[in-house]
Amino acid sequence: QVHLVESGGGLVQPGGSLRLSCAASGSIYSIYAMRWYRQAPGKLRELVAGITSTSNIDYGDFVEGRFTISRDNTKHLVYLQMNSLKPEDTAVYFCNVLASSATSSYGNYWGPGIQVTVSS
Repeated sequence: QVHLVESGGGLVQPGGSLRLSCAASGSIYSIYAMRWYRQAPGKLRELVAGITSTSNIDYGDFVEGRFTISRDNTKHLVYLQMNSLKPEDTAVYFCNVLASSATSSYGNYWGPGIQVTVSS
């Protein structure tokens, strides 16, 4: 089993920055991809950013160069640096990992989510 824990969320003013972290633990053999999703009230969950084991990176169209995803492969960590935050970035942010573990050769795992609120 793979366990994910997000941290770094909170309340920030428009134009501010936050750095989200996600730590993966458990009987991990290999991590194929690490992603951040978000879900605002009344909206569908959407991809914010993703990074593969070979460092291929994708961002949602709304990111527009404001966010940067990175990972530490040795420590099973993924980060999301968010700059120039807007009120519309307010959402619960979820960490997602595709990994092989002792219980699954290709598992899709989710963290519990962390609130990000952008408001003055």
